[in-house]
Amino acid sequence: MNPHADHSGHRPPGAAGPHARHGRDHGGTGPADHTADPAATPGTGRPGHGEHAGHPGQADHGHHGHHGGHAGHGDHAAQFRSRFWWNLALAVPVVLTSHMIADWFGYTVPAALTWVPPVLGAVVFGYGGWPFLSGAVGELRERRPGMMTLVALAITVAFAASLMSTLGLASMALDFWWELVLLVAIMLLGHWLEMRALGQASGALEALADLLPDTAERVGADGAVEQVPAAELRVGDTVLVRSGGRVPADASVVAGRAAMDESMITGESRPVARAEGDRVTAGTVATDSAIRVRVEAVGEDTTLAGIRRLVGEAQASRSRAQALADRAAALLFWFALAAAAVTFAVWALSGDLTVAVERTVTVLVIACPHALGLAIPLVIAISTGKAARSGILVKDRLALERMRVVDTVLFDKTGTLTKGAPALTGVAAAEGHDSDRVLALAGAAEADSEHPLARAVVRAARERGPVPAASAFGSLTGRGVRAEVAGSVVHVGGPGLLAELGAAEPESLAGRTAAWRAEGATVLYAVADGAVVGALGMADEVRPESAGAVRALHDRGVRVAMVTGDARSVADAVAARLGIDEVFAEVLPDQKDRVVRGLQERGRRVAMVGDGVNDAPALARADVGVAIGAGTDVAVESAGVVLASDDPRAVVAVRTLSAAGYRKMWQNLVWAAGYNVASVPLAAGVLAPVGFVLPPAVGAVVMSLSTIVVALNAQLLRRVDLAPPA
Repeated sequence: MNPHADHSGHRPPGAAGPHARHGRDHGGTGPADHTADPAATPGTGRPGHGEHAGHPGQADHGHHGHHGGHAGHGDHAAQFRSRFWWNLALAVPVVLTSHMIADWFGYTVPAALTWVPPVLGAVVFGYGGWPFLSGAVGELRERRPGMMTLVALAITVAFAASLMSTLGLASMALDFWWELVLLVAIMLLGHWLEMRALGQASGALEALADLLPDTAERVGADGAVEQVPAAELRVGDTVLVRSGGRVPADASVVAGRAAMDESMITGESRPVARAEGDRVTAGTVATDSAIRVRVEAVGEDTTLAGIRRLVGEAQASRSRAQALADRAAALLFWFALAAAAVTFAVWALSGDLTVAVERTVTVLVIACPHALGLAIPLVIAISTGKAARSGILVKDRLALERMRVVDTVLFDKTGTLTKGAPALTGVAAAEGHDSDRVLALAGAAEADSEHPLARAVVRAARERGPVPAASAFGSLTGRGVRAEVAGSVVHVGGPGLLAELGAAEPESLAGRTAAWRAEGATVLYAVADGAVVGALGMADEVRPESAGAVRALHDRGVRVAMVTGDARSVADAVAARLGIDEVFAEVLPDQKDRVVRGLQERGRRVAMVGDGVNDAPALARADVGVAIGAGTDVAVESAGVVLASDDPRAVVAVRTLSAAGYRKMWQNLVWAAGYNVASVPLAAGVLAPVGFVLPPAVGAVVMSLSTIVVALNAQLLRRVDLAPPA
């Protein structure tokens, strides 16, 4: 039985609504263009949403969490990995048998091997180049040319020119086989790194469903209990929920009394007493006693289903975020196309059609963004790898990019800023008694209880000193416990226990207990032989790292807010201790989502940090969702960033990494795009009047050097310090 049920609730007025319906105005938060064009070619999606279009079998990823919306990221990464290694294996002999490479390094290619570049090059073009060719079709169909179109154009021109040269159909020697295979290999490597870094789970809704038991014990009209699938329950059925079992559907208690763990729904850290006539929510746990409940809602009408709908809606309402590389590629595509057209026209008008074709082909091949194709994926791969070694799992790289612009961090209180478990915060002894003895007596009496408050009392008592043995232990349902300790009858419990015993709180304790209650703490009294000898203050313990996290965020100009389902007094006490700027207390699950939306409507860019099921909709709604890894699966699945530890200071590390990664992305993009902008005019022959024309081979070498510079610059990310602030 629950010895402390009467003092463990502390539910604020009107906050009994984990049972409330969660419907709300959906307000048109989901843009119509969030879904992939059903007419798109298989294997192509809408480009410009943060991933390159055209990944094999990949639909639009504008949604972050529909069923299966991201389930294929692991498959895509595996496909690109396979294609990359196969194409790299084919590329090596092509490069080694290229006459241009042989001339550079001073060796001769046997005549018998002259077939290697065209044959293997054609295979690479068809197999390795297929994702880019099919992706280009999708981009062009949507009239949004970008990276895929630019890559497809370059490899197609290189293939066509090399094939014509090999077959003797062209008057000039345009042998780009080695450049073609290396280009395809580099682009596949970039996509593999990106897809691997992107791989994020899509199990938020499934994790919610897992909170419900598969079976239930239904009580028949004759009182017999039968085990049935939970899906077969109907409104009006009576169900037995045993101690430690989960409630299978929203219901009301018809017999029994239990302390219900509702933390996964309300965020309330303390078990809540539920007796006959009270409502209980699907997924909550009877911690100490069996109860019988009458089913009032099943399926999509349950509170859990309402939270699930909120998660789905919030995830679907995210706006598109177009990747920087895609935007740069779109500009480069038009730049390259215009440069090629002007090059051909100018050289053709000069009367040399052969040179016109050669210069045009060289422009289109050199315009392909080798370095640009790796600029973003390399930064993503290195930053996510570094993050993982620091206990930060990046599931959504767009969330990591957005973290740098966050100006408000909204922390859930229970389990995030606090430890989510009761702890002793104070001991007060009545006049003539000693606080150590009070705690020892209470610890002895509570030693055989399994209640969370009792365990906290026992732990604190044993830390302070020896705890005497107790006998004749008994629980007083809803009031407290009784035991015999050192010849005295000791009771421990809340105000209800004092009323039952006819005992009054001594005036010497009133001031301390009033202060504890003002801070939202639970007060337990220790009574020995009918007289109150002292009181214990119990509250959710604030993490020692929380203050450092708040200070570090303030130092970076970030506003800190806190949201909780706890009472206002509890929330205000924690906020005052930590220096938090804004507090949202007595908040129900759907209201947490609205709190985030309200902050966003005020123009704030919000990162939500939480760990419970009730945080899942808010995590999905926020600009960046950060889940404490020790939290529930659904919170982890709904977030873009997951902290493996429970240290809130890691949020600061996420922001630091976001800013550093973004700088590297821009540096790489400027370098990669700058190379193209500078080399294309040279390849076109703008300096021909002064005797300088960029040979295709030299352009290819410079292009390779540009790729190396981008790679080395990305490696500097490894030096970023992600250690938590002191």
